Amino acid sequence: MAAGEEEGSAAEPEPATEEPRSFKDLGVTDVLCEACDQLGWKVPTKIQIEAIPVALQGRDVIGLAETGSGKTGAFALPILQALLEIPQRLFALVLTPTRELAFQISEQFEALGSSIGVQSTVIVGGIDTMSQSLALAKKPHVIIATPGRLVDHLENTKGFNLRALKFLVMDEADRILNMDFETEVDKILKVIPRDRKTFLFSATMTKKVQKLQRAALKNPVKCAVSSKYQTVEKLQQYYIFIPSKFKDSYLVYILNELAGNSFMIFCSTCNNTQRTALLLRNLGFTAIPLHGQMSQNKRLGSLNKFKAKARSILLATDVASRGLDIPHVDVVINFDIPTHSKDYIHRVGRTARAGRSGKSITFVTQYDVELFQRIEHLIGKKLPAFPMQEEEVMMLTERVAEAQRFARMELREQGEKKRSRNDDDDTEEAIGVRNKVAGGKKKKRKA
Repeated sequence: MAAGEEEGSAAEPEPATEEPRSFKDLGVTDVLCEACDQLGWKVPTKIQIEAIPVALQGRDVIGLAETGSGKTGAFALPILQALLEIPQRLFALVLTPTRELAFQISEQFEALGSSIGVQSTVIVGGIDTMSQSLALAKKPHVIIATPGRLVDHLENTKGFNLRALKFLVMDEADRILNMDFETEVDKILKVIPRDRKTFLFSATMTKKVQKLQRAALKNPVKCAVSSKYQTVEKLQQYYIFIPSKFKDSYLVYILNELAGNSFMIFCSTCNNTQRTALLLRNLGFTAIPLHGQMSQNKRLGSLNKFKAKARSILLATDVASRGLDIPHVDVVINFDIPTHSKDYIHRVGRTARAGRSGKSITFVTQYDVELFQRIEHLIGKKLPAFPMQEEEVMMLTERVAEAQRFARMELREQGEKKRSRNDDDDTEEAIGVRNKVAGGKKKKRKA
């Protein structure tokens, strides 16, 4: 590692020495190796092989790695090992861009640190601040937080400070900065000790991330496992070119063609996520939405139903496209093409994880051609068209049009309920409307 550590570029050939094969070879202590084993982590991933030994030497680390590469383990293990050596409360802070990612990182810390009694607390928006203040008063070892809510507590929660902090991790740093958390990150950097270890992980190296690196890290070692934007080799990527007015019918066709798989469908807005979930439910699919206008509990509920395979289709906005480790997605569908080509990489990164294969299908309408060409340019390959039977799609249009009508009615009814109750997000309750309408139609037909 020492030879080219400033660049640390993984594009260079691996050194001739035997590559470490186990966490023990990387210098991870026995008790944590056992914890890895219990989690089913048999061999370290590339980013873990690169980053863990450097972090254990006490160096600051910049990790450039694509989604699904085992980044959490790359920073959690060195932190827990350091905590074993110097047990201390409020030891590490992990900043993440989204609530879901924060909960997921917390789960991994708890799992890896369960045998050594590690306590972690998640501090994110959408949850009562009072209960969070009480959790912080207990001084957990690790805080996993979104920047906005953490600053809130630093400014308003009596007795809470991070003056003794030993480790700072910024996970998905490019995304934290893209979500305009720059001022919050600056405030946090001002109130934590300068004498600390800092790990910065990012899928992409943007100008903002470079600026943050200069401000927050001391003489860091760069560990990169993908030097250019790339998608996983085992991912089969397709596109379909379609007229936008038949988009819903093509979606239903593909879900029928690939029935038996689990799907993640990306939409560009919360409203379209909700509408499409209702549409699919009307047609008998087990679809569930996940988007930013849902309350935190509903979002976690949706995610858990999908993780437990109680639902086979998760419809999501980009809030869910990064950092969520959903292990069994077989097919990713870009129902609305991403406006930022880099988001494509993160979306399709939901499938073909951990060495498994997967498919992605991107819908390209007459309005999306330029965006699609940008994506192909970014990933450096031309995508094949997904084989389709147009006449079969057209046979679905009547049923789909009826389901669209019901979905619009249900959306309207939910909007009214929300205004009166200001609370409902999930679409399960809307089934009542559908049954009423369907019942009424049957009576008419009989008459």
